[in-house]
Amino acid sequence: MTDLSQKMYQELGIDNRVYVYCKHIEQGLRERFDSIEDVAECNQLKVLTAMQRHQVSDVHFAATTGYGYNDLGRETLESVYASVFHTEAALVRPQLISGTHALTIALSGNLRPGDEILSPVGKPYDTLEEVIGIRETKGSLKEYGITYRQVELLEDGQIDYDGVKAAIGPQTKLVTIQRSKGYDTRPTLSVKQIGEIIAFVKTIKQDVICMVDNCYGEFVDTIEPTEVGADMAVGSLIKNPGGGLAPIGGYIVGTETCIEHAANRLTAPGLGKEVGATLGLNQAFFQGLFMAPQVVAGALKGAIFAATVFDTLGFSVLPDAHEPRHDIIQAIELGSPESVIAFCQGIQAAAAVDSYVVPEPWAMPGYDSEVIMAAGAFVQGSSIELSADAPIKPPYTVFFQGGLSWHHAKFGVMKALQKMLDTGCVTLSSAPEYSKS
Repeated sequence: MTDLSQKMYQELGIDNRVYVYCKHIEQGLRERFDSIEDVAECNQLKVLTAMQRHQVSDVHFAATTGYGYNDLGRETLESVYASVFHTEAALVRPQLISGTHALTIALSGNLRPGDEILSPVGKPYDTLEEVIGIRETKGSLKEYGITYRQVELLEDGQIDYDGVKAAIGPQTKLVTIQRSKGYDTRPTLSVKQIGEIIAFVKTIKQDVICMVDNCYGEFVDTIEPTEVGADMAVGSLIKNPGGGLAPIGGYIVGTETCIEHAANRLTAPGLGKEVGATLGLNQAFFQGLFMAPQVVAGALKGAIFAATVFDTLGFSVLPDAHEPRHDIIQAIELGSPESVIAFCQGIQAAAAVDSYVVPEPWAMPGYDSEVIMAAGAFVQGSSIELSADAPIKPPYTVFFQGGLSWHHAKFGVMKALQKMLDTGCVTLSSAPEYSKS
């Protein structure tokens, strides 16, 4: 079988140097991969239990149109999400078009003029800056009299608890905690760390709403932020929980009050959760959630594989090749625009869709620099599928994530390395020495 797979990789443009190099690294990761499968098994059983408890049936796959009154599938899906995330309620809708949109709905639904948002983990992801009003734009929360402040992390990447305590005031209504790093080099937060932040904040101001941007983190651990005190957790269905099958959508899970407020903002006051046609998407949402633990496991293996390959080559990677994982994103500091572009072009060339397309940097809306994105996806913009993106600015860090299967994620990393090798951005001298310590 090895000879056959090697021949097939060669036919796909992977030369013998890259194949041997990567095969050696893969062999050293068996123990890590086994631990990922253990987490996936727990999460698979969690999802299965929720679906059985709420008696999911094929009648829940029926399409609704127009107002979508009495959509049994929508209501059952939201009950399943609430069970999976251990919350009182959930809002899971195709009308939530992205993670940024879901966060916007959660924020604007639960904040009023004069309220303040506090981030204890530094600045949020780029696309949320205009939502909040950090960067001026029409319709921002700032225009509605909602203020924002942030507490920077300490130099070692830890939470500045003294700074957080000093920042919380009478006007602080909501604390937003971004789990993943975004286009930053800080560590991703573990669920345990998130719980510690929430517990600390609640001792200072009990009634503050704690919201977690959970994008890229779902099913990476056996527990979610809503199990350690978060009042809301928010994410996108074209990331982890959609399992690669959801063609659009987002979710907000949390307390009954928080979800009611969010639903009134998504639709209209007085309509809330009672309307919103699902247009035949319920089956994809249910099945995607069911598949999500296994898909996330494959993406995690790909991220660890990428970290190990490029760490061994001498590049700075975050997380490093050995530390525990808290999201599916792998940051790799490549040091030059040419290396970033070659990496992303290699990822694109590994895709099943649009493999012939050559990505180039461009001025993407919502970002403050040119960005290159490699995403040959079945669903446009789906970052649970094999993808990579990077702002074209120092230190020229690329963010790799996804892969609907481990084998596709593996091939993507190999293809990215091959492209960098072909363009002279990296050299391979011999098979690496890998340590499991």
